[in-house]
Amino acid sequence: MKKISFAAGSAWTALLAFVIVIIDQLLKKYMPIGAETGFTYVAFVAWAVYFFSGCTLKGGIRAMLGWAIGIGFSIGIVKLAGLFACTPFFCVPIAVFIVVFLVLYLEKVPWIDLIPAMFVASGTYFGMINYVAPGDLANCAYVEIIYGFIGLLFGWITIEGKKVLSKMIEK
Repeated sequence: MKKISFAAGSAWTALLAFVIVIIDQLLKKYMPIGAETGFTYVAFVAWAVYFFSGCTLKGGIRAMLGWAIGIGFSIGIVKLAGLFACTPFFCVPIAVFIVVFLVLYLEKVPWIDLIPAMFVASGTYFGMINYVAPGDLANCAYVEIIYGFIGLLFGWITIEGKKVLSKMIEK
């Protein structure tokens, strides 16, 4: 890759980051949570998930499925922890143990086998619920799905745009 092509790819990626921030500033006021702060970081996290999914359309689809499953399992952990409330210190660790044990079996299922995407989405979800009112689990999931889709889409746009730029510059 020529230096000019690399610089153009870097500028393209920076422009996309600029656009994600603008999207957040326009979108956050319509979200059920986070209107005052937004969730740009969720889009950036999902963007990175696209890159470790293999930077292909199939990888991106697997990442989106993993992202959604990770959010679902996070809600499952919260709900399951409630069943073990009689052991306050251990209620969350027990729920995490059970859910993670089950999640790891998805590694055997084609198309929903991208376990790292699930863990990243789950960690992001738990980070988000620390900043919302208790009981907003569904709203948190909704917002994370929206911003996750934006980030994954921008991952795909990044790679495809860099390919186009590289072809145009290196003719």
